[in-house]
Amino acid sequence: MDLYATLQIVWWLLLGVLLIGLAVMVGMDMGVGTILRYVGRTDLERRVALNVIGPHWDGNQVWFILGGGAVFAAFPLIYATAFSGFYVVMLLLLWSMIMRPLGFEYRSKLSSAGWRNAWDWALFVSGFVPMVVFGAACGNLFLGVPFQFDWTLTSTYTGSFIALLNPFAILCGLLSASMSAAMGAITVMNGAEGVMAERGRTLARVAWLLGMVLFAAGGFWIAHIQGYVLLGSPGAGVPQTPMQQQVSLVDGAWLAHFRDHGVLWLVPATGFAGMAASLLAASARRSHLAWWLGALAWAGVIGTLGTALFPFLLPSASVPAQSLTVWNASSSRLTLAWMTGFALVFVPLVIWYTSWAFYVMRGKVDPHHIANDEHAY
Repeated sequence: MDLYATLQIVWWLLLGVLLIGLAVMVGMDMGVGTILRYVGRTDLERRVALNVIGPHWDGNQVWFILGGGAVFAAFPLIYATAFSGFYVVMLLLLWSMIMRPLGFEYRSKLSSAGWRNAWDWALFVSGFVPMVVFGAACGNLFLGVPFQFDWTLTSTYTGSFIALLNPFAILCGLLSASMSAAMGAITVMNGAEGVMAERGRTLARVAWLLGMVLFAAGGFWIAHIQGYVLLGSPGAGVPQTPMQQQVSLVDGAWLAHFRDHGVLWLVPATGFAGMAASLLAASARRSHLAWWLGALAWAGVIGTLGTALFPFLLPSASVPAQSLTVWNASSSRLTLAWMTGFALVFVPLVIWYTSWAFYVMRGKVDPHHIANDEHAY
């Protein structure tokens, strides 16, 4: 395979790794925010839940930076088209996430019950909304996004914000939120004791069951919608634009790779198996194992997304022939080569530092310590 085509595939895989890292690490923190009012029935219990993720939540945001930076550098047409077309969605995501650090930092500064209750709801919104948006954005990829290019390769978004909240996208958003809630519940099991850990255990089982049902429903739905088929293009590893290809819409085409290569069914099977195994591990109170199996479930779900769509990255509902793919949306060979070198250094560094931080700050959160520490969340 040509070096350029190899680099394009490498960055398609790396983008998947970064999305999995974002879903697991950021989704875990946001899951705790989503379930905060369930696992924490008193003010002290909610403070314990916040301090379980307190040492890590801001560091985990680096996965957002890595994901955005990777798209910007490796697939600039995706970045430009998505950020301009999804402008309202991006603002919604941005404003919901702005509330997140404010909630952590300001919630416990005043003893007023009304003050703390308001910030608890803000943390719920800033945990639930971004994960729904994340899942809904992935769901819309299967339906196509309404954009098109003119002769200067300037993209024009022809849809509306409401259209993005279609039934299939909502299903995918709820799948994302349920998996996030499950990981948040398992995280509470890891860091809290007693009744809070039991509530986390109960919620993890419910969330994983819901996740499996939604994942299966999504797969059935995808089998009955039109998918995109790349009929002709300059080919892999050839500099090109979205104006140089032919695309057709075919019923059930998103499952073509799985039908043609049976081994690929292992990818969605990994998603189901990870959810089921994490549910069983949580039921057995083996929360650390349940967390790793939950991460495996995320890998299976996002892997299914990438496998089904390949080589498409951002299909166009307005002009299918102008859809963005791995081949026509990537940067130059030189840029991808430099980016690969940086990734070989910084991605392992981020993984090492994150692992070290979790190891150093392992253990249970002591409610008595939290109650007497004015600097705790």
